[in-house]
Amino acid sequence: MHYISTRGHAAAQSFSEILLAGLAPDGGLYLPQEYPQVSSAELDAWRKLSYAELAFEILRKFATDIPEADLRALTAKTYTAEVYRNAREGEDPNLITPLLPLEEKNGATILLQALSNGPTLAFKDMAMQLLGNLFEYTLAKRNEELNILGATSGDTGSAAEYAMRGKKGIRVFMLSPHRKMSAFQTAQMFSLQDENIYNIAVEGVFDDCQDIVKAVSNDHAYKARQKIGTVNSINWARVVAQVVYYFRGYLLATRSNEQKVSFTVPSGNFGNICAGHIARMMGLPIDKLIVATNENDVLDEFFRTGVYRVRKSAETYHTTSPSMDISKASNFERFIFDLVGHDSARVAALFRKVETHGGFDLSGGPGSDGDEFAKVAQYGFASGKSIHQDRLATIRDVHAKRGLLIDTHTADGVKVAREYATAGVPMIVLETALPAKFNETIQEALGRDADRPAGFENIEALPQRFVVMPADAARVKDYILEHTGL
Repeated sequence: MHYISTRGHAAAQSFSEILLAGLAPDGGLYLPQEYPQVSSAELDAWRKLSYAELAFEILRKFATDIPEADLRALTAKTYTAEVYRNAREGEDPNLITPLLPLEEKNGATILLQALSNGPTLAFKDMAMQLLGNLFEYTLAKRNEELNILGATSGDTGSAAEYAMRGKKGIRVFMLSPHRKMSAFQTAQMFSLQDENIYNIAVEGVFDDCQDIVKAVSNDHAYKARQKIGTVNSINWARVVAQVVYYFRGYLLATRSNEQKVSFTVPSGNFGNICAGHIARMMGLPIDKLIVATNENDVLDEFFRTGVYRVRKSAETYHTTSPSMDISKASNFERFIFDLVGHDSARVAALFRKVETHGGFDLSGGPGSDGDEFAKVAQYGFASGKSIHQDRLATIRDVHAKRGLLIDTHTADGVKVAREYATAGVPMIVLETALPAKFNETIQEALGRDADRPAGFENIEALPQRFVVMPADAARVKDYILEHTGL
């Protein structure tokens, strides 16, 4: 299995070669030359597997240069009930990502796939824990070090830091928007005292942080000299690790491969639902992939109109589902590559237009950049939007009817899922995080605190270690240089 850039100018690479890289040298994103296919016989066999065994079977199709015995050991080490220990009362922790029934109406079933049982109580742990083990394994093989530069709108940062803390040969420099995360999210990151963890609070929004990561990655000499790697959702290994739970959700929700399911995914950066797109391209029987956005509705606008219109920092809303406060969806390029028939020159031109004109138009209308929007339905995509009052109403409704607390992002997903649920096709909503991470909104919705797993009772009171910095890539590069000595 070899990987190519969406922009066409990078030489084909192996899985291990792109594992630590993030962006391709031409500024594109890596994708396999072709998606591996999954047969009906394989799906039948996979129904009996543990989560770790399923992860091995899927990953071995993509990481063909890692010895299978090593890959099996890595997935077995990662996906254990001890690591994913924060299951709710009544859940089987050995399932890792159990399905919870939410509601059934007129033959339409909505299920919640619990993805937040890991150490930082967010779905990001599902991929990040594996990434930490893969990084450590690969660096040890090469006798190398790595400086990870990442950007977070809330959950990626803590998931990365908890996965990489104490890992030999790894330092983490994590950018986050200053004072724009929940108190719990902030404390989860900034309270870490590990010597290899560096938190940088950027005066701006998430997109400013993401732009800095891309600017540093595009300085190829600096990136090579400082051994810069990335754990953001543009990292291919992270995306492919997320593919696993789509297969798991499907296999838990169905008894026959003749059945289809749909997924609703709260999304800002398009990474999580991109994994669903890849699963569908591999042959997983997915009917619809539904993008649920908050007030920052760049993706919803595209999937309704064919116009991709990036918002400026000043136009990006700070909402009560802050991990989706994103106006430039980094992983979207991977889908566009498929949508335009792997025409890398088109992709490069379209994303140059994002930088110069703030977006592109594939609606087919007068003056548009193409008419590929007509093909979007072939890939199963649809979308919807949820705002603050919707979140409050959905949290209250699910709690009243089901006795279940959901977080604000998951509430966005449930609200949109209800708009698309159809009889005979199970609708699976992917959980984003446990509600404890967004306690301020839970209090507003229900007048009570969210339950907290053991060990998180007073996290906001812990001492915090971070620096505040302007949105300036040069300043960040100097800071990394100062703290690595490379």
